[in-house]
Amino acid sequence: MGKYILARENGRVIPKEDKIFGINKLAKEMIAEKGKDAVVNATIGSLLDDQGNLVVLSSVVDVLKNLTPVDYADYAPIGGTPEFREAIKKAAFGSYLPGCQTEAVATPGGTGAIRNTISNYSDYGDTILTSDWYWAPYGTIASEIGRKLETFTLFNADDRFNIRSFEEKVNQLMSRQESLVILLNTPAHNPTGYSLTLDDWKAVLQVLEEAAVPGKTIALFVDVAYIDFAGDSEEYRKFLPLLDGLQENILPIIGYSASKTFTLYGMRCGAMICMTPNPEIAAEFKLVNEYSARGTWSNSTRAAQAVIAKIYSSPELLQKVDEERTQCRDMLVRRGKAFEKAAEEVGLAIVPFDSGFFASVPCANAEEVGQKLQKEGIFAVPLAKGLRISVASIPESACSMLPARILEAMK
Repeated sequence: MGKYILARENGRVIPKEDKIFGINKLAKEMIAEKGKDAVVNATIGSLLDDQGNLVVLSSVVDVLKNLTPVDYADYAPIGGTPEFREAIKKAAFGSYLPGCQTEAVATPGGTGAIRNTISNYSDYGDTILTSDWYWAPYGTIASEIGRKLETFTLFNADDRFNIRSFEEKVNQLMSRQESLVILLNTPAHNPTGYSLTLDDWKAVLQVLEEAAVPGKTIALFVDVAYIDFAGDSEEYRKFLPLLDGLQENILPIIGYSASKTFTLYGMRCGAMICMTPNPEIAAEFKLVNEYSARGTWSNSTRAAQAVIAKIYSSPELLQKVDEERTQCRDMLVRRGKAFEKAAEEVGLAIVPFDSGFFASVPCANAEEVGQKLQKEGIFAVPLAKGLRISVASIPESACSMLPARILEAMK
């Protein structure tokens, strides 16, 4: 029977509360008791302004307010409206135009894209591969649908991408299963802020091409949830052409989060986009992922799809949204640099950081350090290998202050 009364355990270990949202709740309770100035809440991956208010692009809100009842109340097609599916490819690829076949299927945020990829491109009981620093719901999603999660070591001794560890794990898993799903979150990786370089990407793809022997398949899920907050949007898309034209048994799938890019967090809007030289594989991608969508969330939110389609139908509106987002991104970049600089000044080691919503501090006793910080009104997320700091949710001044406080708590 296990530890549940009526529910079945099914191999899962279910915590009483989600760790991130649980710590965020504690932070909000302290804010209610002591006021905003007494608390630093570096938990949630939402972009907040310096006063702690949620950042929502006003240009996006204007579009949302002008939707018709059909735009927001009608069912969307299972795979997304045609206008949305074309718009979301433009959003994900930017100025890069793939020469291969592409198909997009709407999902409720990037999470739905991850779920469908694991479900449709691995077998029951298979092991999914990601890095040892990773977003915890990867493991939750895998266990929910009867898969396991294993990791490779993300960084080598020189604090560079550990291609040797990656190659070792890929070959190990490919030797014992027919298919392999790999989850790579880049650029602006959650939780470290690391971004794979072009050389990293070339090495990764060489490993995959050697491992994908006839009769074996690899689905490479590229989680680009933070791509439009990493820095120059085109610069951070330079890796995409490397995914164009891979052999047919390697399927790149881009997981794009419109919820983050367009600050529509609660409307849960995203897409999974495949890249393949084979039109039959692209058609199959659409078929199987729409089938899985129907059996889980059925239809994604039409209102968010309508907003994004309307933005991409108007060059003037798109420019306005891009300009407003750039201002927000520049604020985020300043915060990340402030945290990185302050850490260097006080001698706090951090995980290699490039950009994005998060930075991480390696420590062996993250839970204990997190508890100490909470007593001082500082809330961060303890992970298996260290503390995650959301620079997206705290002002630049807090980013400059935190490293010294974290270092003190680690003593």
